[in-house]
Parts: sequence; structure tokens; C-alpha cells
Amino acid sequence: MVSLKASGKLFKSCLLTAGAVALFALPAQAIEKQLTVVTSFPKDLTTAFKTAFEKANPGVKVEMLKKKTTAGVKYIQETASNNSADLFWASAPDAFEVLKGDGLLQKYEVKATGIPDIIGSYPINDPDGFYKGFAGAGYGIMWNTRYLKAKKIPAPAEWSDLTKAVYHGHTGMSAPSRSGTTHLTVETILQGEGWDNGWKMMKEIAGNFHTVTERSFGVPDGVNSGQFGVGIVIDFFGLSSMGSGFPVEFVYPTVTTLVPANIGMVKSAPHPEAAAAFIEFLLSQEGQEMLFNPKIRRLPVRPEIYAKAPKDFPNPFTDSSIGAAVKFNVIKSKDRYNLVNAMFDVMITYRLDDLREATKAVQEAEKAQAGKNNEKAVAMIAEARALIAALPIDEAKSMDKEFAAIFKKKRKKATDKVTGRQAEVEQQWDAVVKGNYAKAKSLAKKAASL
Repeated sequence: MVSLKASGKLFKSCLLTAGAVALFALPAQAIEKQLTVVTSFPKDLTTAFKTAFEKANPGVKVEMLKKKTTAGVKYIQETASNNSADLFWASAPDAFEVLKGDGLLQKYEVKATGIPDIIGSYPINDPDGFYKGFAGAGYGIMWNTRYLKAKKIPAPAEWSDLTKAVYHGHTGMSAPSRSGTTHLTVETILQGEGWDNGWKMMKEIAGNFHTVTERSFGVPDGVNSGQFGVGIVIDFFGLSSMGSGFPVEFVYPTVTTLVPANIGMVKSAPHPEAAAAFIEFLLSQEGQEMLFNPKIRRLPVRPEIYAKAPKDFPNPFTDSSIGAAVKFNVIKSKDRYNLVNAMFDVMITYRLDDLREATKAVQEAEKAQAGKNNEKAVAMIAEARALIAALPIDEAKSMDKEFAAIFKKKRKKATDKVTGRQAEVEQQWDAVVKGNYAKAKSLAKKAASL
């Protein structure tokens, strides 16, 4: 690593060289005075970068068009014939794959240097050049230290910890149909644990839920305020809460992944020079250092920037355990995106009360039968757990593109109606799920009484 003193000399040398070149170079092309960015990022992040970029480029006006990831993709698709957006800026790489597949992004070759090929085990940039990573993002668990201490609940370290009875009623998560980053969390567990075991674990965790929040930021808000003790979140929610002084901690479970948060230039961008300048700003030293802002707290993609990181800040370029366990398949995630979200909503979001009751009954039966060696009760509890874990389809069916294409509509709330074949399939799933949870609850209660 270059020392700070050596870095200063090198920087001065570069400035002198750049100045000499500038004397003989033609004037640089002035960038356009307007830039429109379609983004799903929170206001704390977008406002900071908008302000800094406008300051660095006087006269340029940046419009941040705020939309959730899936809504942003749909907006760019629907306005393609008369496009007014310059950049798409979001976390989920599968959303960029959708736009890339539709031919709605244009290639851009980054001028910034010193960026590695991968973060964790995932490529930082699209190999085909259509979108670029500017920060890393991982998925894990945050918790309120005061809440857990008051209720004598141990701090979690792995996803499997959250399946334990001690966490019943104390955990929160958003629905993947309402949050692109939550979808990536669910898909990470499914890919890391396997389809059957992943869903089994996900439902055992969900059986302990206090709530499924309407928006992803409802999870850190709930943990910060002590509404519930534990939240399943993308890392920057936990890290920014810590940076802002809330009594919380965050951990990456072993089975997690690191993927880049990305930016891509929209095809036929009306302000390509300004768009290019914004991408370069994100990847500059100033832009990367801004990621350490207590309200932002994302992982830079330039390793040397971590020299200025806050104390104990995670560094994926020196800690190889972060995100190494899961080789995330973004194409698989993209191809079954709506299907996985529909399964989560049918089995968890809109059957949460039934799932919680069945889970609680099993936990109470296991507690009642502890140490009694009643084979009949053990068998009934095992059957109850199997009923809760049962899935309407196997993984091979989830990868059937024709079947996955049925799931087109995303429900933002329970009252949203789906139609056609999707509605038929979801109704069939719901009937089976409801019956399984009811039977599991009944079996568990009988087991408890033996």
C-alpha cells in the first residue's frame, strides 16, 4: 500500500502532468446542464450525491426520479420510445439484466482505474459493459442491543438462529415483492441453502415474525425504535443505523452474498455527457469516500478507499469470509423473480397469522415433550414441521420459463388483485398452504397434550 506521504507526492506529480497536458489539449466538451436519474435509493444517499455532483459541476441540474426498483424498470420500459431518463441507479443486478435483455441500456467504458474484477465472489461490472458497480451490498441481520438484553434474547449470528423459539414475535422483514433488495436476500438463502432447505428455513424464520413491513426501510426503523428486536436487512441499513448512533449491531451470516449496487446509462440518454460524468464521479475518490457517510454506509469498490473507513467497518477485499459462501446466479434470480415473490406472498406475507400460529404450536409441543421420549408425539411434531415446510412446486418447476412467465403482476398489498392463470395458480397454492398450516397446528397441539 502506498503511504500517505508518497500518495501526496504522486498526486502533486499527476496534477503537474495534467496541467502540462491541458496547455496543449483542446478544450474539454462541456457536459449538458441537465441529468435525469431513475433510482430506488433512499433520500439520504441520492441527496448527498446530487448536491456534491452539482457542486463539482456548476450549472448542472440533477433530477432524481425516485421509484422502487421494479417500478423503475417498468418506467424505462414504458417510456423507451420517447426516453427522457439518462441513468438507472439501483442495487439489484437482476433489474439491470432485465433492462439489458430488453436492449434498454447502452455501453459505457469507465475511465476510473484501480477497481478489481470482483467483490466477494461476484463481478463488480457487467462483463458486457452495460452497467457498472459503484458499491458493494450484502445481506444479513441487525438487532437492537437494548431490546435483546431487556428480553434476555441472544444475539443472532446465522440465519438458522432466527428459526429458534426464543425469537418468536421479535423479528421483522419486508416482502420481496415490495423490495428488490429483500428479493435478493430471499434468493441468496434459496441459492445458498438449496431450494427445499432454503424455503424450509425461510418459513421457520417467518413463523417467528413480528411483522412483514410494507417497505424495506420499515425494518431498520422498527429495530432502531425497538418496535421489534431483530431485522433481516441489506447491510447498509444496519451499518448506517450504527453510524447514526442507534443501539444496534449487524452481522453477515455465513450463507450470504455480496453483489454490486449498480448504475447504467439508459439507451438514447438525452444527456450522455452528464450521465458519463455522474458515473465517473461515483467512482472517483471523492464519490467513493462519500459512501462512508454515517447515513449511507455502503462498501466502496475501490480497495484503497478503506484506509479512510470508520473503525470496524467491513472490508470485503481483506475479509474473504464476507460473501464467499454463495456464488450468486443473477440469471436464475431474474428468470424466476416474480415467481419467487409470489410464493413468498402466498406462503408467508398473506398467511402470516396462520404460519405464526402453526409455528408457535410446534414450538410449544417440542417444549412440552422435551425429555419425555414419547415416540408418537415426536412423530406428530415431525409431521407438523413437514407440513409447514411443504412447497407447492419444486425447483425444476421454478426454472420452467413458460411457467415462470405466468407470474406477471406484483401485489403491493393483500387487496391487489391478480388475474388469469397467475390467479388460478396462486389460489391453488393458497388452498394447499392454508390446509397444511391448519393441520400442522392441530397435530402439534395434540402432540403437546400427549
